[in-house]
Amino acid sequence: MARRNIVKMGDPVLRKKSKEVTEFDGRLGCLLDDMKDTLHFAEGLGLAAPQVGVLKRVCIVEYDGVLYELVNPVLTHAEGKCTDDEGCLSVPGFRGLVERPQIIDVTYFDREGNRHVQHAEGYFARVFLHEMDHLDGILFPDKMIKKLPE
Repeated sequence: MARRNIVKMGDPVLRKKSKEVTEFDGRLGCLLDDMKDTLHFAEGLGLAAPQVGVLKRVCIVEYDGVLYELVNPVLTHAEGKCTDDEGCLSVPGFRGLVERPQIIDVTYFDREGNRHVQHAEGYFARVFLHEMDHLDGILFPDKMIKKLPE
């Protein structure tokens, strides 16, 4: 396990669409372990593989002390709307208001290839959606409705 460098806004890798994971092997496990170390060091809530320079549909979210490892996540349900502030490890020193669904369901696989469905509401849902946006080359300033002071 090792910490990886977090790619910052302006790097073209953050604007590319990630590829689906097809092999659930040791390399995937190593990537997830490295992402966890990187996330903990950076003291963030979530991290997507493109943020460490890897164009794979992989992200992690740590919320209320639980680590979620999402491989090939897909939004299967969304309802309601909520506007709240967001920041990003790849966009340091910048915060803004973003409107997102209030309630979501996400289907994803874990590192072993087991399928899961996660229901999330409020800020928990927001973190999932923020990280999943990275997998499609979208950064939160793209969806921001108002910049907030630092």
